Amino acid sequence: MAVSSLTLASTQATAAGFQLNSQSATGLGRAFAGDAVIADNASVMARNAAAMTLFDTHQFSGGVNVISSSIDIKDIGGAGSPPYGVQEANANNSANSPVPNIYYIHRLNDKWALGAGIYSNFGTTNNFDDSFGNNNLAKVYGGTTEISSINYTLNVAYRINEQWSVGGGLDIVDGSGKLKRETSPLTPSPGGPVDPIGQQAVVDIDASGIGYGFNLGTVFELNENNRFGLAYHYSPAVEASGTVKFGPNLTAGGGTVPIASQQSYDHVTLPLPSMVEFSGYHKLEDTKFAVHYSLQWIGWSVFDKIETNDNTLIKEYNWKDGYHVALGGTYYLNDAWTLRAGYMYDTAAQDQLTSISVPDSDRHWFSFGAGYHFKKHHTVDLGFTYLMGQDVSVTEVNPLAPDLTATTRANAILAGIQYSYSF
Repeated sequence: MAVSSLTLASTQATAAGFQLNSQSATGLGRAFAGDAVIADNASVMARNAAAMTLFDTHQFSGGVNVISSSIDIKDIGGAGSPPYGVQEANANNSANSPVPNIYYIHRLNDKWALGAGIYSNFGTTNNFDDSFGNNNLAKVYGGTTEISSINYTLNVAYRINEQWSVGGGLDIVDGSGKLKRETSPLTPSPGGPVDPIGQQAVVDIDASGIGYGFNLGTVFELNENNRFGLAYHYSPAVEASGTVKFGPNLTAGGGTVPIASQQSYDHVTLPLPSMVEFSGYHKLEDTKFAVHYSLQWIGWSVFDKIETNDNTLIKEYNWKDGYHVALGGTYYLNDAWTLRAGYMYDTAAQDQLTSISVPDSDRHWFSFGAGYHFKKHHTVDLGFTYLMGQDVSVTEVNPLAPDLTATTRANAILAGIQYSYSF
């Protein structure tokens, strides 16, 4: 979760769970293949701090990626007769969100480099509002889910010799989020009997917090055309405080009446996954072409539940660890133009427990991009990705409400621009 003076708008996650792969437009143009070692601008510190030693000058880079997501939810249904049964067959949530970034690398000498950056690793927004018409179950199970994060990073890198470099630093994760689940106003209240959806546990969270993580990395340069990078990012569990309410509602006398068991808590805990990434880069001899690749592991199994400070369970998730594998190519057309392309396969974080609030599936990335280098020190990079998800059958169960069934699919288009300056 996250907030700051630099606003990073959240959108449907562009990777498994609510992970964002959107640290630079340069990486976007190659599906982030090789990003932990290529080092074509200062944004490399977001993937591997050790790669900061690969520059001969100071580096500045800043940009923005715009994410246009489309979440299709169809075959929405549930047990029982209306208003609990199928009310509409299909619905769509769409969002357009900018995700900015900024980085600076200061080269102290031929051994040491310092770096600082601001970017985002996690974020999602999914709101089930009045556009879902009379579908009470979609609103009750979907509600509002918003998570955004900003990662402030301070790094140092050291070149051991001509082949080996090491690096690492501090990551400050500043987060904010909203999680709301409430009884639909269209739920009937007969005045006597308790309505099943009226008993649905109500969640009202609007909280923010800060967590402290770290990153470690290394680079091995076989020669000027072949190198490898390995990086580890430890992500903290963020304890978020603010409005934290959880408990059941009862319906009586035609209205919704909160009861004493709906309590306020000090904070909730949001576990975030750590990541390990291995990358390689190989420029083919006597050609203008290079091939590069990445394999990243994401420890989503830590995201097993959201609970309050006194261990009251709000929602169980039981996600599984995931990975992505990316392969890309770069063509150095001439001194001015660089062309890129890449493909990524990204696995889902959700396991047996699925939900409509955070649609998730295995995903395919199809990416291409270009960079224009001018006046010796200036570079503008463009990146574009089409992200294609898959249909996922969702069943959500609550003992106090009818079951929800649906099919979800999340696709996205990402486009970015990056400006870099070496001096």
